[in-house]
Amino acid sequence: MNLYLKTLHIIFIVTWFAGIFYMPRLFIYNTEANNHPESERSVLQRQFQIMMKRLWYGITWPSAIITLILGPLVWYKLYDFYLLDWLKIKLFFVFGLYLYHYSLHHIFKQQMKGIYKYTSQQLRIWNEVATVFLVAIVSLVVMQSTLNMFWLLTALVLLMILLFG
Repeated sequence: MNLYLKTLHIIFIVTWFAGIFYMPRLFIYNTEANNHPESERSVLQRQFQIMMKRLWYGITWPSAIITLILGPLVWYKLYDFYLLDWLKIKLFFVFGLYLYHYSLHHIFKQQMKGIYKYTSQQLRIWNEVATVFLVAIVSLVVMQSTLNMFWLLTALVLLMILLFG
């Protein structure tokens, strides 16, 4: 039973990340549609809004919720709710990932109302934040106690410099 829960948890993490990675791309395309003539803009933005709604409510939100439900179950079954050092740090990053998810929801709601507060370049940078969370969380899960936290943080800083620099 533990492996089934863990498998489902991983599957929904993957689908959640798929939504988290693709949603900002749709924000970018939707924002850039403003640069087109009105006849094209309205068609493009209508299509992007349909795509965003389906991705956000059909895949991303359900995956985030199911991940949130399965995570504590896996934690309980495998670790008996004991907080290992690597798990404390991982939960910190997971909390940050949910905050990032909420920020995407905020941008989604704005764009659905036709409000474009961010440039496509700002959205491109914001799109890369999920990569930092992915690398941090996967590294912590795979390497666990054998991971030197200094090297993880160093690698994350270098990754951020590469992505945002």
